Formats: sequence, C-alpha cells, structure tokens
Amino acid sequence: MKRLIFAISILATIPVFAGGGQTPVYRKINNTAFKRGEELTYRVHYGAVNAGVAIMQVDQTNKLVYGRPTLHAVGKGNSIGAFDWFFKVRDHYETYMDEEALMPWIFIRRVDEGGFKINQNQTYDHNLGRVNSNGKMMSVPKYIQDMISGFYYARTMDFNNAKIDQVFEVPTFIDDSVWTLKLKFKGRETIKSDVGKVKCLKFAPVVQAGRIFKKEEDMLVYVTDDVNKVPVRATASILVGTIKLDLTSAKGLMQPLKTEK
Repeated sequence: MKRLIFAISILATIPVFAGGGQTPVYRKINNTAFKRGEELTYRVHYGAVNAGVAIMQVDQTNKLVYGRPTLHAVGKGNSIGAFDWFFKVRDHYETYMDEEALMPWIFIRRVDEGGFKINQNQTYDHNLGRVNSNGKMMSVPKYIQDMISGFYYARTMDFNNAKIDQVFEVPTFIDDSVWTLKLKFKGRETIKSDVGKVKCLKFAPVVQAGRIFKKEEDMLVYVTDDVNKVPVRATASILVGTIKLDLTSAKGLMQPLKTEK
C-alpha cells in the first residue's frame, strides 16, 4: 500500500508539456518481444554459492502518463540463504515506459545492498529533452532509457543480420549521467539451461575496465534467438569472483519458448 501511495504521488507531480498546445509525435517501436503479464525469474550465483533470486515482470497495469498508455515493469533482487546473513540485498526497480515509443516516463529505484542504500525518483520529459532526478533537472537525449526500460527496449532490436563484433547502442541515464550501453554481438550458440536446451544470441556488453571488471568484455549475455529475445544466462568475471544469472522460469511470453531435445 505504501508503494501504491508513493507511485500515485509521483504521478501527481509530473508537469504538463510545454509547446503551445501541440501534441508531440513520438516513434512507434514494433514490439514483438514482450507483453503485459510476462514474468522472468533468475537464480543468482556468486562463485559456487546460490546467492539470490531476481525477477523481471511486466504487470497488467495500464496507466496513462502525459495521456499516453504505459507498460509498468518491475525488477526485484533479493539475497537468499547463507549469503543473506552476511550481505543482505533488497533491490527494487520500477519503470513506467511508453507503450508505443518504449521510452521511460517514470523511474523508481530503491537499493539496499549490505546497508548501502540508493533512493531515486525520476520523471522524464522527452518533448523538452530533460529528466527530473530527485529534484535535479538535467538535459538528456530524446528517447534516453532508464536502467529497466533499456532492458526491454534492447529486446525489440533487430539482430537478424548482425555481424560478429558489431556493436548495438542503447543510450541510458544512470546515476544522473548519460551512459551508452554497448552490446557487442559475438555470434550464436546453443546452451543447456534450467528451461531446456536453447538456441541463443551471444553478446558481450562493453563494460568499464578497472573498477569492477578486469577487461571490457568480462561479461557475456545469452539471449534466446527468437522473437522473445529472453536473456537466458549472464556471466560476469569481476575483480573479486564470478557472478552468474540463470533463467529458471519464463511465464507470459509473447511466443512459447523454443527448446531442443
């Protein structure tokens, strides 16, 4: 109930568009990858330890923002078991993204990782090219993504004719800065997973070497090679170990997941 009240209060503070009363015209993305009701569940490993659970969900909400229908996506991550005793994680992310243009209008971030906390409230004005982040107004490129909407937008991209080492870019607003997520295509591979044997597209997100990662390509992501483009596995070699995410359940997909015997 508190989260509902908070979300309503955020919506009530959104300013109206400027621009002489003209209705803005935005892009229309052909989304065949996901829909309302989708729920993806992941198991998180830190080394050999079963460390947590992550859930990505597009709920049934159909809220109007700036008079436009939105998709409400929620991401949650919790530590579990013995890992929860010494490093408790309670992460919660929400985005209200435009249903046609697949760009964010509202972003909510609540992070609690071992006592380190982040609270962010962001509202986006794509007509004026700006974002209000916790009361701080900043200029951003049109169609900038937030941390959650970018995940879903990337799934709508066309990789049918992708070449090895071709880079796909997703401009993203993270921690009050514009950062371009770069996905380097590394080919196709069939992997064994908890949901079956799946044909995948393989990507290496280009990360910043030196802080957490040793090299720019120390992360690999495997995405189903179908219309859904569901991430099935992600592995990351960091300075203090290895993190792995594996898909354990996929519900409400746009199309049934294709698996091989």
